Amino acid sequence: QVQLVESGGGSVQAGGSLRLSCAASGFIFSSYCMGWFRQAPGKEREGVAGIHSDGRTSFSDSVKGRFTNSEDSAKNILYLKMNNLKPEDSAMYYCAARPCFGWSIPLLPGQYNYWGQGTQVTVSS
Repeated sequence: QVQLVESGGGSVQAGGSLRLSCAASGFIFSSYCMGWFRQAPGKEREGVAGIHSDGRTSFSDSVKGRFTNSEDSAKNILYLKMNNLKPEDSAMYYCAARPCFGWSIPLLPGQYNYWGQGTQVTVSS
């Protein structure tokens, strides 16, 4: 049974940093594609970062240069480090997983099978 549990959200001031965690279980971590998504009230869920099982990553233009990802494969934990946070980064953040197929890095919500419950990030100006 695939499970994804996010943590690490909170409230910070603009310019601050947070590190989100996604603890994964029930699947072979190294063979799955992983994604980070966010959804603000009244807006569609959008892709923030995609991570292929081969280690390649893709970030949305809105966070490129500010967000980075890392993982602890031994513990099956995915991290999203968010620096220089802006008020427009405020949203519920979700991690997602799916088996990797081919070369592409999925970054659309409909491409993912499994989702965590989300963790809230609030950035004040």
